[in-house]
Amino acid sequence: MQSLIGSSLNLIDNLMVGRLGETELAAVGVGIVPFHIFWMFMFGFTGGTATFMSQFWGAGDVANIRKTLGFAVSVCLSAGLIFFFLGMLFPGHIVNIFTNLEGIKPLATEYIRIGSFCFLFLSVTVPFTFCLRSTQQTKIPLYTSAFAMCANTFLNYVLIFGNFGAPRMGVAGAALATVVARALEMLLIFFIVFYRKNIISGKLREYFKWTGEFARKVLSNAIPTTMNETIWGIGLAMCTAAYARMSETEFAAIQAGRVIENLFIMAAFSIGDAALILVGQRLGAGELDYGYALAKKLLKVSVTLGVVFGIALIAVSRPIISVFNFSPECKQYTFYILIIYGISMWVVLFNCAIVVGVLRAGGDTRAAMLIDCSGMWLIAVPAAFITTQLLHFPVYFVVLCVEVEEAVKFAFLFNRFRSKKWVKNVVDGL
Repeated sequence: MQSLIGSSLNLIDNLMVGRLGETELAAVGVGIVPFHIFWMFMFGFTGGTATFMSQFWGAGDVANIRKTLGFAVSVCLSAGLIFFFLGMLFPGHIVNIFTNLEGIKPLATEYIRIGSFCFLFLSVTVPFTFCLRSTQQTKIPLYTSAFAMCANTFLNYVLIFGNFGAPRMGVAGAALATVVARALEMLLIFFIVFYRKNIISGKLREYFKWTGEFARKVLSNAIPTTMNETIWGIGLAMCTAAYARMSETEFAAIQAGRVIENLFIMAAFSIGDAALILVGQRLGAGELDYGYALAKKLLKVSVTLGVVFGIALIAVSRPIISVFNFSPECKQYTFYILIIYGISMWVVLFNCAIVVGVLRAGGDTRAAMLIDCSGMWLIAVPAAFITTQLLHFPVYFVVLCVEVEEAVKFAFLFNRFRSKKWVKNVVDGL
């Protein structure tokens, strides 16, 4: 539910910007790239630390959960400061990396500069969210995400379109609304955790009592997951750079297709999170056979959801597309793209559930990284540039060629799962 709300926030954001036109939506598609790379960095690092949080929870060790959380915040906030200063000082240079379409550059630059404060807020919110999930307190992130979505939607309505006497800010208004919503979300999590004395709350020194040996142990697992998601995120950014060198109409179609697909595809990360937490707890408690059996069941759930969500995505695609202020050509492109996403969704959900959840639950992060990143950089990125820059395929054929990556990864990940090499207890002795 939390992942659905989070992706709905992004969908509502883009639907509102999409009402302004194809150029504005394409600008947001470029402007959001550095935020996506940062998000993938944090998702990777906190995913690696969540292996320890979930296994510590299975072992009943709350003190080490707090130390792991403090270490995660320290690393994420350090990275957040770097991204913040780059976004504030060099937004134009960042935009130039990803597009040569002059019409969208000024809007994308403004979006990055205003939105840079999100790097700081997310650096704190995401580790706390992972910690709450790892201790089976999933309702708290759900409520805070719902609050952030409502705040962001209202502020979008006010700032993008200039309602209630506010100035009409367009794309800049969308960025500002997101910043305020993320700040409120962080403050609400702080209130719930510290004011209401949640189980993960403690004195400040408890979060920073980690030693060098403790940090090295966590990093040995977290570095591969961080590299996995960051390298994968950069690869996706390179695909965006290829798409953003097509026409504004084609790029807007891909951006709209991605946003609509994400409303469903976030289920992949939800099942992955569930596998990471539940399977990790069993492995941390020494129940290795139970952990493997549970992972197998969760993967079956991911495939079932993939089939159901894929059909649903195709079924609702035309009504959602009609909300965007697009030309008939752009709407048709978007529809074809969503058909491709819908057909391939079961494979995508299966792959994500193994990479994000199952393999990481047992600390098998190196294998997950190698398979995931190899697929992106050896298949998806070359396919994106070759089909757009050399072969000049229609945009929906470009997407189809890029999606071949998922089918290849499926074979390697399935074999890794069946090998049982990932079934390990990583907190024993800490």
